[in-house]
Amino acid sequence: MQMTPDETIVFTLGSWPVNATLVNTWLVMAVLVLASWLVTRNLRPDVPPNRWRTLLEVIVKSIQGQIEEISLKSARHVLYFAGSLFLFIAASNLLTVVPGFKPPTSSLSTTMALSLSVLLAVPLFSIASNGAKHYLKTFIQPSIVMLPFNIIGEFSRGISLAVRLYGNVMSGAVIAGILLSVAPFFFPVLMDMLGLLTGLIQAYIFAILATVYIAAATEELSKPHQQDPL
Repeated sequence: MQMTPDETIVFTLGSWPVNATLVNTWLVMAVLVLASWLVTRNLRPDVPPNRWRTLLEVIVKSIQGQIEEISLKSARHVLYFAGSLFLFIAASNLLTVVPGFKPPTSSLSTTMALSLSVLLAVPLFSIASNGAKHYLKTFIQPSIVMLPFNIIGEFSRGISLAVRLYGNVMSGAVIAGILLSVAPFFFPVLMDMLGLLTGLIQAYIFAILATVYIAAATEELSKPHQQDPL
């Protein structure tokens, strides 16, 4: 049983092998772009709302509400980033119902790339919100002695996010493999239903953690630091 789509080479471009992780990532991106275009192509004030527009508003309002509860400020600057993370991970996991599709989130390279995007977004949001001076001061809080520890902590967040997401996906794959070997005719439907649920939970947790890190980085120095959820 292949544990990661990195092991499957779909085709080669010259001397560059393209594995299933890249192909499935492109497929998820295409699905999201197509779905976004279909839902928003008639999104105008003069057009009566339909069920797709209602669904889109529910998703956007739910994500915005969650972000505002965490950051205690306007969610507009974080909505696009955290929402994109949630939709990509959720779509990757939900598409596992398609035969032959392996979620790119089951590859450590994908989860590491997502975590690096969060690691890069934290200082960018902090600098945009409070300036570069404020962000650099956070590394010497509460004293300059904490500088190396704060730097290590900053990078450990990205690593922990990657390992957390990868571990959750891989643990589900291992459990599915064990159950299918025991009772292959009964457990597939049950595992598909469980996989859809856990996929949404994984997307939600990852997006929430990213929002928590960004909210903590954009808060004022006079406020008490938010405790790391990890």
